[in-house]
Amino acid sequence: MTTETGAGARANCVVDAEGRIALELPTAAMAATAGAAETVGAAETAATAGAAETAARPHLLLRLRPKKGEPVTVRRTVPLEAAGDGPARAVLEPLPALEEGRWDVFLQAGPDDTAPVRLRQGLLDLRALVDGQLRDRPSPVAVRIPYATKEGYLVVRAWLRTAHAEAARIEVGDRSTTVTARLHGATFEEGAVVRLRMRGSDTPGCDVRPVTDGDRRGFRFTVDHEELVAGTPAEGGVWDVFVHPAADASPVRVARLLDDVADRKASFVHPTARAAGAVLRPYYTLDNDLSIRVARG
Repeated sequence: MTTETGAGARANCVVDAEGRIALELPTAAMAATAGAAETVGAAETAATAGAAETAARPHLLLRLRPKKGEPVTVRRTVPLEAAGDGPARAVLEPLPALEEGRWDVFLQAGPDDTAPVRLRQGLLDLRALVDGQLRDRPSPVAVRIPYATKEGYLVVRAWLRTAHAEAARIEVGDRSTTVTARLHGATFEEGAVVRLRMRGSDTPGCDVRPVTDGDRRGFRFTVDHEELVAGTPAEGGVWDVFVHPAADASPVRVARLLDDVADRKASFVHPTARAAGAVLRPYYTLDNDLSIRVARG
């Protein structure tokens, strides 16, 4: 059972460049939230009232949001440390990395069988993440960005990938689109290729040779619009963008992850182009991955 109450505590949140997340909960908010949890969980814990006296100390509970209709199976707990009359503080260290997905954040104010209370976002300091794309990342590439839902609840968006290709500039021209990007967790070797795959199809993709920088990490590639339209079904479709850093390398998704924007699909809108009776537009998916949509007509 979970409590989602308008009176829930607000957690102030600061993230550093390493992905360490420090959360602070004011003492008054802690007390109010604990009271809400006790009220909701009273019926469930009445039979074990004696055991509640030795309950575990309050802590933060992170739950990886499951697919629709599936139960929650992945959790992470973070201890809360009180500092006298000051706010309680919890630190989510960079390691171990969070699994990829959206993690809802709760306060477990009582014993484990007491309903956790979902936390709301307070002050959010993401300044250390703004220029995250300037620092090369080792493999695996782990990224965390806290944000608030439309209802104001605190969520940590996490990505965990063996390697990552960070998209930067996207230039949409009349005849082609050019993307500048950088590899993290891998370097380019002989036989590298950028491959666009038609989503939901087993047909061969559209391959483009990348132009790489001297450090074998930075690269750019250009997609011809008419060639992309020619490979698109009559009803239209979406091309997902990957890079194979070497001839025998596994595909690496091209995405935009290394800054302070957790959801960029609606906020980063690129221009359209027309070619061969179709309209093309690059866009970022719900996971911040780069794709190109082709619509006929």
